[in-house]
Amino acid sequence: MKETKEFATESKELLNLMINSIYTNSDVFLRELISNASDAIDKHKYLALTSEGKIPTNNYEIRVEPLKDQKTLIISDNGIGMSHEDLVNNLGTIAKSGSKDFMSKVKEAKEKQDINIIGQFGVGFYSVFMVADSVEVLTKKAGEEQAYLFTSNGESEYSIEEATRDESGTTITIHMKPSTDEIDYDKYLETWTIKDLVKKYSDYIRYPIKMWEKKSRKKEGADEDATDAYEEYTEESTLNSMIPLWKKNKKEVTDEEMASFYKEKFEDYEDPLTSLFVSVDGLITYNALLYIPSHAPYNLYSDNYEKGLQLYSKGIFIKDKCPELLPDYLKFVKGLVDSESFSLNISREMLQTSPVMKKIAENVEKKIVDKLKDLKKNDSEKYAKFWDAFGEHIKFGIYSSYGGKKDLLQDTLVFHTLNNEDKYVSLQEYKDAMKEDQKVIYYASGDTIESIKLLPQIEKFKKNGIDVLFLNQKIDEFTIMMMRDYDKVEFKSISDEDSAAITDEEKAKVESLTNDNKRLLDSLKEGLNGIVDDVVLSSKLVDSPVCISTKNGMSLGMEKTLNEDPTKERDVKASKVLEINPDHELFGALEAIKNDDEAVKEYASVLYDEAMLLEGYDIKDKKEFVKKLNALMLKAFK
Repeated sequence: MKETKEFATESKELLNLMINSIYTNSDVFLRELISNASDAIDKHKYLALTSEGKIPTNNYEIRVEPLKDQKTLIISDNGIGMSHEDLVNNLGTIAKSGSKDFMSKVKEAKEKQDINIIGQFGVGFYSVFMVADSVEVLTKKAGEEQAYLFTSNGESEYSIEEATRDESGTTITIHMKPSTDEIDYDKYLETWTIKDLVKKYSDYIRYPIKMWEKKSRKKEGADEDATDAYEEYTEESTLNSMIPLWKKNKKEVTDEEMASFYKEKFEDYEDPLTSLFVSVDGLITYNALLYIPSHAPYNLYSDNYEKGLQLYSKGIFIKDKCPELLPDYLKFVKGLVDSESFSLNISREMLQTSPVMKKIAENVEKKIVDKLKDLKKNDSEKYAKFWDAFGEHIKFGIYSSYGGKKDLLQDTLVFHTLNNEDKYVSLQEYKDAMKEDQKVIYYASGDTIESIKLLPQIEKFKKNGIDVLFLNQKIDEFTIMMMRDYDKVEFKSISDEDSAAITDEEKAKVESLTNDNKRLLDSLKEGLNGIVDDVVLSSKLVDSPVCISTKNGMSLGMEKTLNEDPTKERDVKASKVLEINPDHELFGALEAIKNDDEAVKEYASVLYDEAMLLEGYDIKDKKEFVKKLNALMLKAFK
């Protein structure tokens, strides 16, 4: 007997919500129906295994059949099927008296993303009305004799009647909506569309998804040029791969397979620099394939670059870029994560914010960093290539976390140094090679390695054989500032006022000369009033006459970088100190005129500009510099 039931008053509103709000892409209806079929087969398989032979296992499969002439798409499975009660409770959900409560929960799920009802047939099923005028569901539950036919147009009513079906399972017949100028519904009846959608969303469903296809072949013995040389035939195809690469035994997956998968999946023309096969089984279970590209993506630094890993749940594709799975500093990493532990919302399209997601993300981050450390230890050449491409991002990870990721990332850092210009050196390697009496890790900053090597302050370190880290990227000093130390050894810039390690003898010499030339130094400082905070005699220079050092942790490089920010309200100024080499002949010339305060003041700005040039910076007023330099030269010639 056929039962016809009216949907409740609010059913249309509910269907509109589910179809137009929860699901954002009509393509997903096929994913939902195939996922439901897979769930139904899972349940049948479990029932058969636990029924002590009462229910036999099937040759499980999911079938898709497009009937273009009839504008109909059929999807069937030989899973557990549904009883009359199941149909009412699942497909008739919105007709139940509690539909208002259900609708409020759906709305709440959309807002809060906190309802996990994946696998409930009636939820995903209603996505079909994005493309269907009406739907028929023929089903028979395993272990029961009676089959039933559910029919609905998704708007006003549905019906359930007794029917005939030989085996357990479900067949869904979709009568497509007429195509419009906005949406081509007929495309879902094309075999190429179905194949593409299965490949995208359901490629790793564990049961074969089959479809009959029309193909063409050359007739046996036919002439190539004959008009009837080819004939059409029909062949059954399996559309999905079923077993994803990441579900295979790790030992069975070769590097070539990993690289091939990467190039095909992520559309790269080069093999990845390195890859990582992850399989975690415990309180939180997930599988992952992670790749570090051999080169930076072309749009990595653009505003429209999207970070994130592909997301799968139980082998079903959910999202192309899931940003929650990667920290910003690892945004160059490609790959995917598949887990049954993810909390997905009602539409399977969005993720819940959950401790599980956070835990997997933290684990993925650690796996990637451990892989980098292993690469640095065992393949320095490959790691150097990685560092050249992505090292700046690792340093950003320390800086952007205000040093919070220091312990995690500090052993991935490498630098060129004064004693190792041609290779990278880790902080541990630098520390191990420190001189016995060396108390700090020295660094020097500049725009390029070549400009750093020309810094006046570096001369004494070179003379004494003390190594210096070369920081030639803008983020470097900010990273070092956030770290403060490595393994309890502090960092110190060679441009800091007190950076040079001097002997007691050198210290006594500088103090004596300073006392003897107090008037000279005071006059120079007065001549540079507002430009430098002090003028001192230096113990760190060897050949150069002057240099600029800084105080209070703000270097010239940091001053320059911060002042490039267009959003700042005022200029940032480093606390500068002009240092003069007491062993240079220029200081002898200054001593000769130390009682002529005005002459000394004229020298002051020239000395400062000369020091800035030696530091690798442009001077502000070139015309004034040349004018004063010429005037001093003329005085010398008189």
